[in-house]
Amino acid sequence: MPARTRLARTTAALGAAVVLSVTAPMAATAHAETTAPRQLTGTLTDGATWIADVPADWNGTLLLFSHGFGPTVAKDAPSDAARTELLAEGYALAGSSYDPKGSMWALESAERDQFATLAAVKGEIGKPRLTLSVGQSMGGLVNARIARDGAGRVDGALGLCGLVAGGTDLDNYQLDAEYTIARLLLPAEDLKLVNFTSATEAAATADRLTAAVTAAQASPQGRARVALAAAFLNLPTWAPGEDRPAADDWAGQEEQQYAWLAQGLLSFVEGGRYAVEQSVGGNNSWNQGIDYAGLLAQSVHAPQVRALYRTAGLDLHADLRALTHDAGITADPAAVRTAQRTSSAGQGLGVPLLDVHTTADNLVPVEQENRFADRVRASGDAKLLRQAYVERQGHCTFTTAETLAAVHAVEHRVTTGHWDDAATPAALQKAALGLDLDGAAYTPYRPAELTVGR
Repeated sequence: MPARTRLARTTAALGAAVVLSVTAPMAATAHAETTAPRQLTGTLTDGATWIADVPADWNGTLLLFSHGFGPTVAKDAPSDAARTELLAEGYALAGSSYDPKGSMWALESAERDQFATLAAVKGEIGKPRLTLSVGQSMGGLVNARIARDGAGRVDGALGLCGLVAGGTDLDNYQLDAEYTIARLLLPAEDLKLVNFTSATEAAATADRLTAAVTAAQASPQGRARVALAAAFLNLPTWAPGEDRPAADDWAGQEEQQYAWLAQGLLSFVEGGRYAVEQSVGGNNSWNQGIDYAGLLAQSVHAPQVRALYRTAGLDLHADLRALTHDAGITADPAAVRTAQRTSSAGQGLGVPLLDVHTTADNLVPVEQENRFADRVRASGDAKLLRQAYVERQGHCTFTTAETLAAVHAVEHRVTTGHWDDAATPAALQKAALGLDLDGAAYTPYRPAELTVGR
């Protein structure tokens, strides 16, 4: 996904009708005539497009796929490899682009466009035996909302690396990290962190923050402060292509956090912030009133930060007091309300949901799953939720086998009415390896609490 986004403001709301443009109509006897999947396409009244792939030997289950942050282009599967295997197993696939006229943070239209797509596809292929919602990354947030609101339209849901803590939590913990870099590494500069007026402005902030981190990495004092910002960002200490550092290898952990940052992570963060602000109509994050000492105490990385500050001879308490004293960013209340309406989840579940996450996710920290589970539990729907984890670095870096095994687990829950042990790490690992595809790494795991200001 591009690090710098160029986006337009969200415009017209969705209409009620669906405008179809079917490029390959399904014949009633298609399964007898050809073994190739049929592809259908259409356009919704807001200009969103949809796509569907239907195998000749359709098994009766339709997967409604919600894609992640990026260009508003219709997708109906998490990857090309997953599409191939799912179609080979007989699943029909469908998904929409979301409204192409708005921000790439398309939460204003995504859920409605997905339901409209479902209606359009059902009108062409008939009523599925089962309908499962699947969502990836930002689409995992869309998927969680569908799982909350979609009873009667979908039967179950699978989230992959989902941004399930929602848009405001995301922007708040990212702001804490950005502010820490700006305040401690660029104290003489008045760097703009919110209320971006253009993608270019957001990119300029990202470039300046990244340069500051790069310069700081050259000294023990700088590395300690990079680790503090990384803790607020909920950034994992295990980077791609590296061995996992030991639990007390504080310097090695910071080196791998720096590796994530050096790869352009802050460009993605700032581009995403601009997109969210465009979508919700302003800044939905704040740090005024945040106690940064208390915030660090929440973090699983607090021991690492304290150790690196001691090694560097820096006064951690002084830095935390400075951060707390100077924190003055406030949110636009209307933007917060819009984000709550369009970009939040966890207020309940209407259908069973399985969430799967990698344990070292640099873009959507695995700790988001803990935050989401707390909200679902508070709603009284915990029995409908299962969460599973894959021991791997990176965002959405699932094997095809892991994805298919998770689909099968959700289908088991829907058809039997019980999870049984289908969503346990052992069962998912066995099922994934049994597909003899590209391996699996399901593991028992419990994420830490998300570090975010309250």
